[in-house]
Amino acid sequence: MAMNTKEFAATHAAGDEVEALMAAACMFKSLGDPTRLAIVQHLALGEHRVVDMTAHLGLAQSTVSAHLACLKDCDLVASRPVGRASMFSLKHPELLDLLRQAEVLLGVTRDAVALCPTYGSAAAGPR
Repeated sequence: MAMNTKEFAATHAAGDEVEALMAAACMFKSLGDPTRLAIVQHLALGEHRVVDMTAHLGLAQSTVSAHLACLKDCDLVASRPVGRASMFSLKHPELLDLLRQAEVLLGVTRDAVALCPTYGSAAAGPR
Protein backbone atom coordinates (compact mmCIF):
# COMPACT_ATOMS: atom_id res chain seq x y z
CA MET A 1 0.00 0.00 0.00
CA ALA A 2 1.47 3.33 -1.03
CA MET A 3 1.81 6.23 1.40
CA ASN A 4 0.12 9.50 0.61
CA THR A 5 2.07 12.73 0.74
CA LYS A 6 0.96 13.57 4.29
CA GLU A 7 1.96 10.14 5.63
CA PHE A 8 5.30 10.33 3.83
CA ALA A 9 6.01 13.79 5.28
CA ALA A 10 5.08 12.66 8.81
CA THR A 11 7.32 9.59 8.55
CA HIS A 12 10.19 11.69 7.22
CA ALA A 13 9.76 14.31 9.94
CA ALA A 14 9.82 11.60 12.61
CA GLY A 15 13.03 10.21 11.09
CA ASP A 16 14.61 13.68 11.09
CA GLU A 17 13.58 14.17 14.72
CA VAL A 18 15.10 10.83 15.70
CA GLU A 19 18.33 11.77 13.90
CA ALA A 20 18.45 15.11 15.75
CA LEU A 21 17.85 13.37 19.07
CA MET A 22 20.57 10.83 18.32
CA ALA A 23 23.00 13.64 17.54
CA ALA A 24 22.10 15.37 20.82
CA ALA A 25 22.55 12.10 22.73
CA CYS A 26 25.99 11.65 21.16
CA MET A 27 26.98 15.19 22.13
CA PHE A 28 25.88 14.60 25.73
CA LYS A 29 27.79 11.30 25.80
CA SER A 30 30.91 13.15 24.65
CA LEU A 31 30.48 15.47 27.64
CA GLY A 32 29.46 12.65 29.98
CA ASP A 33 32.93 11.96 31.31
CA PRO A 34 34.29 13.91 34.33
CA THR A 35 37.74 14.16 32.76
CA ARG A 36 36.37 15.64 29.54
CA LEU A 37 34.30 18.11 31.55
CA ALA A 38 37.40 19.11 33.52
CA ILE A 39 39.28 19.65 30.26
CA VAL A 40 36.42 21.78 28.88
CA GLN A 41 36.37 23.85 32.08
CA HIS A 42 40.13 24.35 31.86
CA LEU A 43 39.89 25.36 28.20
CA ALA A 44 37.22 27.90 29.17
CA LEU A 45 40.15 29.87 30.63
CA GLY A 46 41.87 29.98 27.23
CA GLU A 47 44.22 28.00 25.02
CA HIS A 48 46.42 25.34 26.60
CA ARG A 49 48.95 22.74 25.57
CA VAL A 50 48.52 19.12 26.61
CA VAL A 51 51.45 19.46 29.02
CA ASP A 52 49.70 22.41 30.72
CA MET A 53 46.47 20.45 31.10
CA THR A 54 48.35 17.40 32.34
CA ALA A 55 49.96 19.43 35.10
CA HIS A 56 46.76 21.28 35.99
CA LEU A 57 44.52 18.20 36.04
CA GLY A 58 47.07 15.80 37.51
CA LEU A 59 46.48 13.27 34.75
CA ALA A 60 48.74 11.28 32.46
CA GLN A 61 49.57 12.81 29.09
CA SER A 62 48.01 9.83 27.30
CA THR A 63 44.75 10.29 29.24
CA VAL A 64 44.50 13.99 28.43
CA SER A 65 45.39 13.37 24.78
CA ALA A 66 42.77 10.63 24.43
CA HIS A 67 40.05 12.82 25.91
CA LEU A 68 41.10 15.77 23.76
CA ALA A 69 40.91 13.53 20.69
CA CYS A 70 37.34 12.60 21.63
CA LEU A 71 36.37 16.24 22.10
CA LYS A 72 38.08 17.16 18.83
CA ASP A 73 36.34 14.34 16.96
CA CYS A 74 33.03 15.75 18.25
CA ASP A 75 34.04 19.20 16.92
CA LEU A 76 33.95 20.72 20.40
CA VAL A 77 37.70 21.47 20.64
CA ALA A 78 40.11 22.91 18.11
CA SER A 79 43.88 22.72 17.95
CA ARG A 80 46.58 24.66 16.20
CA PRO A 81 50.26 23.78 15.92
CA VAL A 82 52.82 25.86 17.78
CA GLY A 83 56.28 24.49 17.11
CA ARG A 84 56.23 20.82 18.09
CA ALA A 85 53.23 21.26 20.40
CA SER A 86 49.57 21.98 19.78
CA MET A 87 47.45 24.61 21.43
CA PHE A 88 43.92 23.46 22.26
CA SER A 89 40.88 25.69 22.66
CA LEU A 90 37.12 25.45 22.79
CA LYS A 91 35.74 25.64 19.28
CA HIS A 92 32.27 26.86 20.20
CA PRO A 93 31.65 29.35 23.04
CA GLU A 94 28.05 28.08 23.13
CA LEU A 95 29.39 25.04 24.96
CA LEU A 96 30.00 27.22 28.01
CA ASP A 97 26.37 28.39 27.89
CA LEU A 98 25.27 24.75 27.85
CA LEU A 99 27.43 23.96 30.87
CA ARG A 100 26.10 26.99 32.75
CA GLN A 101 22.55 25.84 32.07
CA ALA A 102 23.49 22.33 33.24
CA GLU A 103 24.70 23.83 36.51
CA VAL A 104 21.35 25.62 36.91
CA LEU A 105 19.48 22.38 36.24
CA LEU A 106 21.70 20.49 38.69
CA GLY A 107 20.92 23.13 41.29
CA VAL A 108 17.20 22.49 40.79
CA THR A 109 17.42 18.69 40.78
CA ARG A 110 19.90 18.70 43.67
CA ASP A 111 21.03 15.15 44.43
CA ALA A 112 18.49 13.40 42.19
CA VAL A 113 20.90 13.10 39.26
CA ALA A 114 23.78 11.87 41.40
CA LEU A 115 21.49 9.38 43.15
CA CYS A 116 19.80 8.17 39.95
CA PRO A 117 19.94 4.34 40.01
CA THR A 118 20.59 4.20 36.25
CA TYR A 119 23.16 6.96 35.68
CA GLY A 120 24.09 8.28 39.12
CA SER A 121 27.30 7.80 41.07
CA ALA A 122 26.14 4.52 42.63
CA ALA A 123 25.30 3.09 39.20
CA ALA A 124 28.86 3.69 38.04
CA GLY A 125 30.18 1.43 40.77
CA PRO A 126 33.63 1.62 42.32
CA ARG A 127 36.28 3.34 40.27
